[in-house]
Amino acid sequence: MAIVELVMPKMGESIMEATILRWHKKPGDKVKVDETVLEIATDKVDSEVPSIAEGEITEVLFNENDVVPVGTVIARVQTAAGATVAASPATPPPVSVPKVSTESHFQTAPARTEPVAPVSGEARFYSPLVLTIAQQEGVNFAELEKIPGSGTEGRVTKNDILEYIANRTTPAHIQEPEVVKEAPKQREIATVPASNSYGNNVEIIEMDRMRKLIAEHMVRSVQTSPHVTSFAEADVTNMVRWRENVKKDFEKREGEKITFMPLFVEAVVKCIKKFPLVNCSLDGDKIILKKDINIGMAAALPSGNLIVPVIRNADTLNLVGLTKQVNQLANAARQNRLKPEDTQNGTFTITNVGTFGSLTGTPIINQPQVAILAVGAIKKRPVVVETPNGDSIAIRHMMYLSMSYDHRIVDGSLGSTFLSAVAHEMENFDPNKEY
Repeated sequence: MAIVELVMPKMGESIMEATILRWHKKPGDKVKVDETVLEIATDKVDSEVPSIAEGEITEVLFNENDVVPVGTVIARVQTAAGATVAASPATPPPVSVPKVSTESHFQTAPARTEPVAPVSGEARFYSPLVLTIAQQEGVNFAELEKIPGSGTEGRVTKNDILEYIANRTTPAHIQEPEVVKEAPKQREIATVPASNSYGNNVEIIEMDRMRKLIAEHMVRSVQTSPHVTSFAEADVTNMVRWRENVKKDFEKREGEKITFMPLFVEAVVKCIKKFPLVNCSLDGDKIILKKDINIGMAAALPSGNLIVPVIRNADTLNLVGLTKQVNQLANAARQNRLKPEDTQNGTFTITNVGTFGSLTGTPIINQPQVAILAVGAIKKRPVVVETPNGDSIAIRHMMYLSMSYDHRIVDGSLGSTFLSAVAHEMENFDPNKEY
């Protein structure tokens, strides 16, 4: 017999922890390889964690609703001699797996390491949980930066910030007025619930878990990256007419409906090859240039929230391959069947705000990427067309493009040039294109 440890899988390069939603197995239950043991959630996607071994669950080390760092042992499976054990690419090497005490079936956190003081000048990652606690407890960003972290690479964990709050005193620069200290009644007035100011004719709706995580992710993105947005206009008449001409034959031959998204992805991929710096991320003062081109596309969930599944190695796919990937990921999102790997390792994101009727928008960067492109609604408009015989006015299919980018690495010249290149690629779409 042998004991196999089930660890919290890594769900993406920016995901450092996940919340346990529900245990499907308890100690004493039998489990097979790839059978679901528990459900977990991150700020990107909910997912099921399967067993990597066949045997009996001997221990579960965390409760439901516990937030657990990736790589932490969450359960143990006792296997029989010769039992099947599946390879798990998400399982870190043994040396990096935190040891968990076996004195109890439940433990709220792995063993703490010595806190690491933050290094001045380096960009620091904070998990959505830590940011939420900081906001609720009134810990400002300057204070957060000074908290020593015991997590990976000195990151602040839940325990670090809770310990800081427990030992926290009123900052020296915030002095309470003497009148408050001498007049307790004024302090009571200050604690009146804010809900009293909403008025009577309102409905209070609590954010669901996904909306809270999206909100935290968006706030963190704006706090991390200085956003700049550039705009362009593209005449996509050739693209519209081509799709209209081939869509029936395409669906009959390939069994897939072709939308505009694969055409947009194809244009963006061509331009990323010309301007690779928009396909990177930042780690402190290091530029991490990505050789893979993995295009994220914003998709709607049944709840109305948005998620960004990723088309991996989009530069290696032809138009048929891109269409199948786009449709597969969009359908999986609509049915709540996206897997954790479907949202990982994106390098550039496209969001189609035109789907909802918007002409354009100013999208927020999907961290840790440095750029995001928004494509607007395609509208017929009269425009000036240059011909060999002179200018004329014609009805054309026009679309606005907008791209937000991280000004720490993408300056106005690169951002505008890249966006213009994408617009030019769309305008010069081959009306006789083969697929």
